[in-house]
Amino acid sequence: MDSLEAVTQEVINCFKCPRLVAWREQVAREKRAAYRDWDYWGRPVPGFGDPHARVLVVGLAPAAHGGNRTGRIFTGDRSGDWLYGALHRAGLANQPRSIDRDDGLLLHGAYVAAAVRCAPPANKPNPDERANCLPYLAREIALLGDLHVFVALGAYAFQAIAGLLSLRPRPAFGHGAEVALPDGRFIVCSYHPSQQNTFTGKLTQPMFDAVFARAVELAND
Repeated sequence: MDSLEAVTQEVINCFKCPRLVAWREQVAREKRAAYRDWDYWGRPVPGFGDPHARVLVVGLAPAAHGGNRTGRIFTGDRSGDWLYGALHRAGLANQPRSIDRDDGLLLHGAYVAAAVRCAPPANKPNPDERANCLPYLAREIALLGDLHVFVALGAYAFQAIAGLLSLRPRPAFGHGAEVALPDGRFIVCSYHPSQQNTFTGKLTQPMFDAVFARAVELAND
């Protein structure tokens, strides 16, 4: 039988995409000066969270000096500070920050994953790389038996979810957009909490918090 633990082991031992393997390992060798004393993870980053989650949060990919450094998705970078802060305020996480994978962070009713599991150059995976990774997300979705709400962080994650769920016609992405699925589940969309969006004010904390408040509301209906 499949399990989330089995998916995790397959993810962290994946070498399907030569370009991504080369990049993640190069970043782990060369490091950023601020993290020169870190032993970088330098491998694909698995999903993380509550196996009984009703809310699944999906992002684009690990950050080169975030998840690729720490070994946990959305951990050790500003996007992660935004995400786990919002999850904490929504009652889905026990603490508002995620510094490393041994920092005691626990998710309650939520699971966090990415469409692509390796940090891609320039944050831009190619179509073949996404195709190689999506079966992992498909298996996680199947294994999260209590899942009721998908939160898509950015258009790329939304497209990945919509493709896996075979949505036709594909709804348009927009911050705060909701899609009611035929099986009674929902997709809720948000701009990605990247610095490009948060520093410019395209995404504000109240906007982000509203997405997770709505996700919790739908998950508890």
